[in-house]
Amino acid sequence: MKKITFLINKLIGINILSKCILVAACVILLGGCTKNFEKMNTDASGITDAQLGPDFNYLGLWFPGIQQSIFGEEGDYQLCQNLNSDSYSGYYMSPDPFRGNINNQSYSLVDGWNSDIYTMAYTKVMSPIIIQLNRKYKAPTSSPHFWAIALILQVQAMSRVTDYYGPIPYSKVAQGATTPYDSQQAVYKSFFAQLDTAASNLQAYIAKYPNATPFKPFDMVYSGSYQEWLKYANSLRLRLAMHIVNADPVTAKAEAIKALTNAGGLITTNADNATLSGFGYHSPIWWVGTSWTDLAVGASLTSYLSGYNDPRTSKMIAPATSPASIAGKYVGIRAGTPVGGKPMYSGYSTPNFSNIQEYSPMVLMNAAEVWFLKSEAALRGWTTESAQTDYETGITTSMAQWGASVGNYLSDNTSTQADYVDPQTPQAGVANASIKAMSTITIAWNSNATNEQNLERIITQKWLADFPSGGWESWTEYRRTGYPRLFPVVVNNSGGTISTALQIRRVQYPSSEYTGNAANVAAGVSLLGGPDNGGTPVWWDTNKGQAVPKNF
Repeated sequence: MKKITFLINKLIGINILSKCILVAACVILLGGCTKNFEKMNTDASGITDAQLGPDFNYLGLWFPGIQQSIFGEEGDYQLCQNLNSDSYSGYYMSPDPFRGNINNQSYSLVDGWNSDIYTMAYTKVMSPIIIQLNRKYKAPTSSPHFWAIALILQVQAMSRVTDYYGPIPYSKVAQGATTPYDSQQAVYKSFFAQLDTAASNLQAYIAKYPNATPFKPFDMVYSGSYQEWLKYANSLRLRLAMHIVNADPVTAKAEAIKALTNAGGLITTNADNATLSGFGYHSPIWWVGTSWTDLAVGASLTSYLSGYNDPRTSKMIAPATSPASIAGKYVGIRAGTPVGGKPMYSGYSTPNFSNIQEYSPMVLMNAAEVWFLKSEAALRGWTTESAQTDYETGITTSMAQWGASVGNYLSDNTSTQADYVDPQTPQAGVANASIKAMSTITIAWNSNATNEQNLERIITQKWLADFPSGGWESWTEYRRTGYPRLFPVVVNNSGGTISTALQIRRVQYPSSEYTGNAANVAAGVSLLGGPDNGGTPVWWDTNKGQAVPKNF
């Protein structure tokens, strides 16, 4: 990988360009044999292309590639999320002994894997937004409503990148021969400003053309509904505000209140969920799990689901098939377990591929998460809402999303995380992967509990609700709050740079940045405030994996 400026200007990408060509073909084919492309895309409200903005159709064709690149496909998803944050969040562990088990999942960070996070974001999200939508098509002024969507997608994608690395190039990307880094605090400030612009643009367009859906031919999330995109923008603001609550509580509260009070509303029902599908995009979770059989669920996940007798369990994951001692039970693999060659661990629980199918949508943000964010805001005294009501609504909303009956789950004040037993360890020279439960938190809301205890309830349930595709967000929340209490890695191959007890805090910058953008990445490390390794916390991570988290 060359330095970022070269990537942005030269590597817009064969894949994304080919997708745009494919999208154009699909849009034309979907219109039957029509020869009038303008007529096909003229909205029922009578809006013309002239009102939509110049080069409307060609501008729009960049969006499917941008949207798909948030998660990526197959190998990109596996490298950008599944073999790092999905594992670090407790959701997944691979039954494949990649690199002889000396890999990300045992804290030996693989540069070639983690560099893909960087490359995907800058070449397939930032590049088309900056070079094509902004510079070529002048979208901020020619099509401000399309620009609003671009900004939301950019914030969604790049918030993942900064939360993985810390300081990143952002404000000056593609503005010079080399690319300076911004502090993470400055990057978050930019996110909030961009969401301001996005919300304002959408509100203005909705007020003028309330029934128009000009983005529909290119929309993989909301079928062109700007009202829903506005809810997503507000909900994304609330998520990001809560990320920084321990590092910058004043800004966090102000941005959260802005999100909570925006007239456009929030994602509050499952019909509002931001999900990614269409244009031939298939679920990379399904692909990695079924075509490559590289996916099992994590031990932390199964220990909570089993311990809680959670009604979502059979909907979310499949029971183990082998070895015989765990067949029919829900048993995952603990992170950092030195798995042998397949099929040694291939029989452990996987996602339930009856419910997570080839073309199942990937969830960017769901209503349950927003209810848990609202519950935390109420717990902090930012609103007059009931933290308990919001918490319980979050649970029932997640149950409904999975088609599970809540039963007496909300009143269960005895069930807790279960112990984990792995019948295949200890192996020769390998530590025992079996471990006692780390949490005693129950499900039922307890008005007599401390705020810290009830926050653990909120975040634990939020974590369950964000499965199966929210691993990056759940890792962020674990680092921010210390919850849920996750099992540490069995084997730590970091060479002492990452504490087993504190767990991994970030991924290191790509080696290519040291060869192509050396002075700026050095400045970025200085902004980080510690060595460029997985043990250094990012700016908003003030808990630093403390044995007793402190969020109040």
